[in-house]
Amino acid sequence: MPAPTDAALDLTDAATAAPVPSEAAPAKVNLALHVRGRRPDGYHDLDTLVVFAADADTVELAEGGDALTIDGPFGQLLRGDESENLVLRAARRLAARAGRSWPALRLTKNLPVAAGLGGGSADAAATLRLLTRAWRLPPGDADLAAEGIALGSDVPMCLRSRPLVARGRGERIEDVVSFPALAIVLVHPAVAVSTGQVFARLDAPDDPPLPELPDRFETVADFIRWLRPTRNGLADAARDIAPVIGNALLALSNTGAMFARMSGSGASCFGIFPFAEAAEHAARIIRGAEPAWWVSATTTGGS
Repeated sequence: MPAPTDAALDLTDAATAAPVPSEAAPAKVNLALHVRGRRPDGYHDLDTLVVFAADADTVELAEGGDALTIDGPFGQLLRGDESENLVLRAARRLAARAGRSWPALRLTKNLPVAAGLGGGSADAAATLRLLTRAWRLPPGDADLAAEGIALGSDVPMCLRSRPLVARGRGERIEDVVSFPALAIVLVHPAVAVSTGQVFARLDAPDDPPLPELPDRFETVADFIRWLRPTRNGLADAARDIAPVIGNALLALSNTGAMFARMSGSGASCFGIFPFAEAAEHAARIIRGAEPAWWVSATTTGGS
């Protein structure tokens, strides 16, 4: 059952902690995403159950000031407009709030771009966590959740990077207790999907609220029974834009996934497997059949 919390991030004693040179930015996986309707401010109200995978980008401090270096397998897709990257935007917002000089940072981009895995938001959240600790800012002096929502709807949930339910625009967050770790395969079928385009294709969304979560799930199979009646309310619109999403879901199902669904606004999909070895076997098969796709056998953190 979700445990109600306020919007502030629960940090350890940042005032006395040693500076942290790097911070992981875990991939966000929307296990269920219900689009409740359009708000007067133009955003959509959502109900989403989110977990975070072991796969992650990395943000680290570098020499110099107010500069961003991008490397990693998907880094080339973000080069050329570093000044608008969410990492620098997050650093500048926090530096202005804390009265600090803008730092130099390095982003190692291991996750695919425009993939429905919250990569940019996770990078921004990692930047806020990294600088709060490196600058030894007391949490009360840096309201990271407020900074996060100003950067993007997914940033507050990425600040937590643990199982949660997010509602509204993404600012109303409840931690999920006693949630199982999952063995999953992530598949990105080598096509970028714009979140804006997906939302633009929605026809009067009116998904119901997420069903109530039990106090705990005894097995992964129990969780999947809860998950089946839920949906990703963006999936149909995303598949209209990128039909290959259907191929990715079929590949996961054909290699033994107990459950498969698109994450976020796509095009990445996930499959839940009974144990890690089954996920690794499925990932090998899918990589062999689709060498252009990004495929990862990984785990999600429990609570």
